[in-house]
Amino acid sequence: MEYLQELTSIVGSDRVTTNPTALEHHSHDESYHTPHLPDVVVFPQTAEEVSQIMKLANEKRIAITPFGLGTSLEGHAIPYSGGISMDFSLMNQIIEVRPQDFLVRVQPGVTRTQLNKELKKHGLFFSVDPGADATLGGMAATNASGTTSVRYGIMRDNVRDLEVVLADGRIIRTGSMTAKSSSGYSLTGLFVGSEGTLGAFTELTLRVYGIPEATTAARASFPTVKDAVDSVVDILSAGIPVSRIELVDERSIRQVNLFKETDYPESPTLFIEFQGSEQSLQHDIEFAEGIAHEHGCTQFLFESDSKARAQLWDARHNLAYAFVHKSPGKKMMVTDVCVPFSELAGAVVDAREAIDRSGLDGAILGHVGDGNYHVILMIDLNDPDEMARAEKLNAHLVEYALKRGGTCTGEHGVGVGKAKYQRMEHGEALDVMKSIKQALDPNGILNPGKIFV
Repeated sequence: MEYLQELTSIVGSDRVTTNPTALEHHSHDESYHTPHLPDVVVFPQTAEEVSQIMKLANEKRIAITPFGLGTSLEGHAIPYSGGISMDFSLMNQIIEVRPQDFLVRVQPGVTRTQLNKELKKHGLFFSVDPGADATLGGMAATNASGTTSVRYGIMRDNVRDLEVVLADGRIIRTGSMTAKSSSGYSLTGLFVGSEGTLGAFTELTLRVYGIPEATTAARASFPTVKDAVDSVVDILSAGIPVSRIELVDERSIRQVNLFKETDYPESPTLFIEFQGSEQSLQHDIEFAEGIAHEHGCTQFLFESDSKARAQLWDARHNLAYAFVHKSPGKKMMVTDVCVPFSELAGAVVDAREAIDRSGLDGAILGHVGDGNYHVILMIDLNDPDEMARAEKLNAHLVEYALKRGGTCTGEHGVGVGKAKYQRMEHGEALDVMKSIKQALDPNGILNPGKIFV
């Protein structure tokens, strides 16, 4: 490669590699999408280095694909045009904690658990929890959310400012440290969720929260999925301040018991977390339990002990890995749609019926407190019939959601897997998005092939 020497002059020979193992590591993410090797992997350490790499790539029309930890689920980090895989793992410094402002400044390679370990010293925590220990840069790039979004919001709600390197090498800031601003366009909101197609993040300013006085988790079992979802609607309608409320269906519980050697009742289950003062929690739990029993709840157990509570959420967070571990030779496909809350019960019931029609082994889970739900499928990538049925099921779920005012992706992002649905969801607004992309990346070097087809 003619530009290899130029990359080396920017970051040094020890942070540029064409080693086959390194290339293979950067050729895929955790999705079922087909891997593709980059030509070279580069490890910048500063915004200035990223800027120089961008200028070089833009001048020579070389594709750049940002890479965090490769935990994405729609092929975002797969470099389908080859070129440079820009790995941000060395940009992993927590720059500043500002406890009185409830803010923290970090580099993009900082992981969620790394940040929370540091914040705990200040009695603070970062709320967005996608399950995987992803990098914060990657989480911002895909507008990630997760189990706590019902109370604390999604990534876009918790990013105050970004330092972004554009395709031409310019370094800009998109926001400020203030709680609000009416100044100019909301560039922070634009870049969060842009999946590396508009620029590369080199610093993030994030909102953080005080650790609650008390936390209690509960597990509630129901006869049917509809009973569980209807219970969620009523709990939230009652204004009970839950911090997490997750649905795991009967098939999922069976897999949890198999993998974790637990003995949870094999029926649709809600995992709920309550946070607040010691005095208020008891009332909230009793209120929620009463509502659950009105919807046929067969078992309602709560845990205030931190170890027991961690075990409960560990079962939920490791559900995907429970399927992977017990399905050798297969790859996981995770669907990801979100619907208006009023449509949630019907959507989850429809998803179960669609899985049964497909003949595939599938499980339903999701962050039902915000209308976002997933179907987990373990599929044989070498079986064309199985692949076709899985894609048909995915398409059905997306179309169902879009017809009811929903979205094709609640939190995983577009990547390559959901690109084909963008016109259906956005109509002419997609052309506006393409105009923004053209203005900021006229040579098309930034993560080509993602979001747009």
